[in-house]
Amino acid sequence: MSETFFRALVVTKNDDKTFTREVTERKINDLPEGEVLIRVRYSSLNFKDGLSCIGNPGVTRNYPHTPGIDASGEVAESSDSRFKEGDFVIVSGYNLGMDTSGG
Repeated sequence: MSETFFRALVVTKNDDKTFTREVTERKINDLPEGEVLIRVRYSSLNFKDGLSCIGNPGVTRNYPHTPGIDASGEVAESSDSRFKEGDFVIVSGYNLGMDTSGG
């Protein structure tokens, strides 16, 4: 992955077990290795994202965390033969935005 930055909502669990939220810049290189990197064009925050933001352990257990269970955009990099750079995709559900960085 390239040394590129992106803006994201990041939820952090503090030592006193409270949660803080802020929009900040993150490095793409800090994301876990995966099969497909999407240049997100549209995303939303919904009820499940709200639960993640307040620390609901049934939704998210790993912090710091970027919520966002729904996203659409363009494939930037892919090691999966089903997706190639430039493909437009929609992602929703499974673990996206829960314990995997969201969109």
